[in-house]
Amino acid sequence: MEMKKCPFFDVCGGCKYDFTEPQYKQQKLKDLPKIVFTDDAIWGKPGTRRRADFAFVDGHFGFFKKGSKDIVDINNCPNLVPEINGVLKHIAKLPWVGAGSVLITKCENGIDVGVSSNVPYFNADFRNAVEKLPPQIIRFTWNDKTIRKYAEPEIRFNDKIVKYPSNAFLQPTIETEQTLRDMVVKYVGTASRVADLFCGLGNFTFATNAVGFDIVGNGIKRDLFKKPLSAQNLKQYDVVVMDPPRAGAEKQSREIAKSEIKRVIYVSCNPMTFIRDKEILERGGYKMTVAVPVDQFIGSSHWEIFGVFEK
Repeated sequence: MEMKKCPFFDVCGGCKYDFTEPQYKQQKLKDLPKIVFTDDAIWGKPGTRRRADFAFVDGHFGFFKKGSKDIVDINNCPNLVPEINGVLKHIAKLPWVGAGSVLITKCENGIDVGVSSNVPYFNADFRNAVEKLPPQIIRFTWNDKTIRKYAEPEIRFNDKIVKYPSNAFLQPTIETEQTLRDMVVKYVGTASRVADLFCGLGNFTFATNAVGFDIVGNGIKRDLFKKPLSAQNLKQYDVVVMDPPRAGAEKQSREIAKSEIKRVIYVSCNPMTFIRDKEILERGGYKMTVAVPVDQFIGSSHWEIFGVFEK
């Protein structure tokens, strides 16, 4: 079914491009970073985003207006999965007080809502209203306080199900998550000693039988920004997979550059820090053999980059 034009485009600040327009791909390709790509772009599908950050200010709930801190009241976004749109109108009607952000995530077994706010409390009216929300909202938290929980939210990675901590990192769509996982598995190949750095909840870890490292999630608890794996530590691995936050992996890349790891698979949500770390690896003797742009953040100017480096 052909999607209708987004009614919020150019009002809401969430999208730079109208993903319903025929020229969308042509327009977004202009934002590709200055990298020599080995493959054509992989495109996500509108209406598949399983998580979104909303805001609330002075009783209004929605997205920020373009170039403003005012709120566009939204109870249906054509870029989101139907399950989230199905509960938005109920969440928008809550008696919001103060200001903050609201991360809504579709999990395997229901909807998770996590509020982050400088206001450390919620009043009795708000609690009572949350208790009346539809049952498909299985958990609702305010900062570190759980207002209600019907079940522990879960995420599925192929045949592996893991618990979802409130506000934890996830790829925005299941489809692009699977695409990235398939590419990682392909380039890990038959390697049996794999380190998955910045592993999060384990999108790549389980599929590659890797040893995962991260601050939170299912890996070995290690802050790779403060304490990256050293070149000596890396001797026990054949392949490194890393999917860092937007800040990239500068210190870790410097250690990898000094190592004898033969293959590095780098998944990045920030082309600028990817380019910085790419140059570090190349100065260490690596050559980028695969580079694929992925339109994971549909409608925005942002690109995901999948890269493979060989030494």
